[in-house]
Amino acid sequence: MGTLELRVPQDRAGRFSTELFQRYQRSEKALVGTLAEMYVQGVSTRKVKTVTEALCGHSFSASAISAINKSLDEALRAFAERRLSEPYPYLILDARYEKVREAGIIISQAVLIAVAVDGDGQRQIIGVDLANRESRTSWRDFLLGLKDRGLFGVEFVVSDSHPGLKQAIREVLPGAAWQRCYVHFLRDALDHLSRKLADDCLHELRWIYDRRELVEVRRDIAAWLAKWHARHSKLCDWVEENIEETLTYYRLPLQHHKHMKSTNMLERLNQELKRRTHVVRIFPNAESCLRLVRALAVETHENWLEGTRYLNMQHLAEHKKEALRQAA
Repeated sequence: MGTLELRVPQDRAGRFSTELFQRYQRSEKALVGTLAEMYVQGVSTRKVKTVTEALCGHSFSASAISAINKSLDEALRAFAERRLSEPYPYLILDARYEKVREAGIIISQAVLIAVAVDGDGQRQIIGVDLANRESRTSWRDFLLGLKDRGLFGVEFVVSDSHPGLKQAIREVLPGAAWQRCYVHFLRDALDHLSRKLADDCLHELRWIYDRRELVEVRRDIAAWLAKWHARHSKLCDWVEENIEETLTYYRLPLQHHKHMKSTNMLERLNQELKRRTHVVRIFPNAESCLRLVRALAVETHENWLEGTRYLNMQHLAEHKKEALRQAA
């Protein structure tokens, strides 16, 4: 019969769909998949429109690209709500903020992230969610959500010293040892010292965390306090009061110290989040923000599982046996 042209009405919101054929059926599925991948990689909708117009002579509108990206939601939700069916001895918690427009007002939303190390020594992203702010309630709900999904076997938790987070960890994971991230600790120390005087003093404090034994650490801390107290009494008093929280990692095997004394395990993920969300700058709503963050989390999670083992957990098992032997 030849070619039949169908005139499809266009509405302002771009929601019209005819039952004769699916939306975007004329586009190759590979192209549609590529559009979603470009979004995940942090390419702006304006650049996507330019690229598709150059490649195939058809430019997708921002609303069309947004509709395609929403197709990711079901898979991302399944990832974020999956059952946790194995023990996770190590848990690392952190948060970052993204700007979101809600009801015409730009607000900061906290992106709560949980990374764990499983019994095989592989890293996994086990939780990503949004909250209005970091608070005891938001962190408590986040951790309870992890437990409802099956989280168990947590022995060691690493985070910064946010009061709400610390309280939530005590309430939800009372049997786990808590490690205050030493990197955050050193940053907090700047609040008690003039930046002009920070170099030598804080460098010497930083070197203490390279010691192999806790006995060496306590000896060096005492020497550091004696050396600097006269010049920086405010800083030294603060360090003496809080530094013990940063030394919990000495309960772990020596081979795990480097990885478990800070939240640096999350730094690469945070850098990627920053790089990709910087393109958006302000998300039109919370759903779009969570979509991009979770999509990046899935990508990182899969890369970790396909990569080499992060930690040898046999070291932890042997360390426990030795501790029991000495206790007996």
